[in-house]
Amino acid sequence: MLGVIAKLTIKPGTNAEFEATMKALQARVHADEPGNKLYALHKTADANVYVMLERYDDQAALDAHRAAPHYKELGRKLGDYLAGRPDVQVMTEV
Repeated sequence: MLGVIAKLTIKPGTNAEFEATMKALQARVHADEPGNKLYALHKTADANVYVMLERYDDQAALDAHRAAPHYKELGRKLGDYLAGRPDVQVMTEV
């Protein structure tokens, strides 16, 4: 199993649009990616910082996620709300 933590900092005032886009992406990931076991967005104490927790069966499932048409489409849309590059950590489960 692989775990992914993605810290996402958004532009102030874009929370509603960002969250709506993330919910649409979450729905597609849950419906279309059998190798994904967790794809959950979390708010932090900072209103402009979110953390996405992800879990995949293996590297092939993570690669499939990154190559999925819905990820590419909605990921581009998310770029409108991000204040910078996401801080992404990929970890192997022990």
